[in-house]
Amino acid sequence: MHAVTEAVDGRAEPGTPEPVAPVPGASVGRWRRLAGPGALLSYLALAVLVLLQLWRDPNGRVLSANDDDHGVFLFMIAHGERVVFHGADLLVSDRLNAPAGVNMMANTSVLALSLPAAPVTHLLGAGVSVALLLTLGLAGTAAAWYWLFTRLVRGRLAAWLGGLWCGFAPAMVSHANGHVNFVCQFVVPFIVWQVLRLREPGRVVRGGLALALLITVQAFINEETLLFTALALGVFALAYAVQRRREAVAVWRRFVAGLGVAAAAAGALLAYPLWHQFFGAGSYHGQPFPPDQYVTDLLSLGAYARQSLAGNAALARAVSVSATEENTFFGVPMLIMLGVMVVMLWRSAAARATALAGAVLLVMSLGPQLRVAGHDTGIPLPFGLISHVPILDLVSVTRFAMVSATLVGVLIALAADRIRDYPHRRRVAFWAGLAVALVPVLPKPLPIVGADPLPPFLTQGTWRQYVSADRTLVPVPLPEVTHGRAGMRWAALSGLEFAVPGGYFMGPADPPSDETGSWHAPPRASTVLLDWVREYGIRPVLTPVDRRAARTDLSFWRADAVVLVPGSDKADLLAATLTDLLGRSPQRIGGVQVWDVRDLAVAPPG
Repeated sequence: MHAVTEAVDGRAEPGTPEPVAPVPGASVGRWRRLAGPGALLSYLALAVLVLLQLWRDPNGRVLSANDDDHGVFLFMIAHGERVVFHGADLLVSDRLNAPAGVNMMANTSVLALSLPAAPVTHLLGAGVSVALLLTLGLAGTAAAWYWLFTRLVRGRLAAWLGGLWCGFAPAMVSHANGHVNFVCQFVVPFIVWQVLRLREPGRVVRGGLALALLITVQAFINEETLLFTALALGVFALAYAVQRRREAVAVWRRFVAGLGVAAAAAGALLAYPLWHQFFGAGSYHGQPFPPDQYVTDLLSLGAYARQSLAGNAALARAVSVSATEENTFFGVPMLIMLGVMVVMLWRSAAARATALAGAVLLVMSLGPQLRVAGHDTGIPLPFGLISHVPILDLVSVTRFAMVSATLVGVLIALAADRIRDYPHRRRVAFWAGLAVALVPVLPKPLPIVGADPLPPFLTQGTWRQYVSADRTLVPVPLPEVTHGRAGMRWAALSGLEFAVPGGYFMGPADPPSDETGSWHAPPRASTVLLDWVREYGIRPVLTPVDRRAARTDLSFWRADAVVLVPGSDKADLLAATLTDLLGRSPQRIGGVQVWDVRDLAVAPPG
């Protein structure tokens, strides 16, 4: 492949494609220990180190920087187990947001991960599967890029460094705080490889079908990553074609034909799931936040992330939207080295196209207007022109920078390979500069907190005496994005054997009048009342209207039991309010207070 040859040597001119000639001894010598299995084991060891504190008790701890999304993926993984072992609906879950359920395609359901992990979930619990997928996600992504780089460069050290960055860049470690979908990017390098190979003769059908299968798998891991990959490859291909017009003219027909085969085959495989996602029950339109809320701060490029060795939590907090969205944070030395590497590789059209793709996606991540040090400057940026384009309006804007972060790894691999051809003194300077750039961004173990243990009411199965198979258990506070997540965790770690109302998920805000995306279930009178008690710490004076509304809500939820989550904020006030609202005192059993409401929720009152 000519583009690959050019990327390696930096000197190729347009002409007949030539295979990459391996350099004698390139994969042996002092770096032999990093080749093959050694490289993969080094990635796995680092991934285990990053998740080490979670591994000490996967079902009893949560990642402290993002316990809410950790809870979401406990539920997603538990859904996969329920599909495999209980025959549950693949694309809809009735275990959350009862009775409406959750559109799993409209959420980050990671079905391509949760289904294979179902045996682990079934035997060891959803917490173990989440820890396993986060660990294998980091290591597997690094290994997959290493595999690709061994086909693009001559030296195994260069491939190992590129894989190291792509798997453990600050963006990846940041998202390892619970974002299973973004950490598991190991399909992406294979998509890139298949796209590059479509230009080869005889690969229109075979390559197109292989690409379609990879696209389908990635769609069931994370569609945002698939969109980012498509955008980056599109910019790369266009930039490369402009620079190498003669070569582009020679191959464009089979390249486009291969893409057509891939689009048609993937479209056929994904037609129904995508229809269900965008038009099925529980679908929504747009995000619950404006496009300028979560954008990349310009100063974050030169800062260090919280979980980097040189990270400063206060500084990182000032220039990031959250601990899980530190999508740049390269550090000043790496920015300098990026400039050096681009100069080194400038004669390569492939490297220039890679750098341009990274720059374009980085600018997109800055959002509609420039933000510096947490302040919006009012300076308009190009993304403002496309922020309301369908599909793009569903993306958290700062995540476009994850592509730029990955492409830094590509440039590292190419430059580390190119430096082999330089004089000794320049090689020493390059490796010293790269060490200064890489060491400060190496990851630290992610912080965790102990989660409240499941009460005996659940672990001993006592709940079955109160909740029938087709009815629900109502935890108070009801789970949603900002509080009450213990009830959602209860359901996930209990194998989703019972359904709960509410939850932290994406769905329509208040259908059918408002189908804008929301992070929680449409409000009910009882949830508004109980949230008010929790928020303000005041016991309300209840009226017959409040009690009738509570009975209506219990009937809507098909509730059999209301359970107060032990240790909840304002627990005593919530218990007193529930007793007044339901007209009965709770039973204390299995470590919880339970209100048996089977007689109240038979049917809506007349």
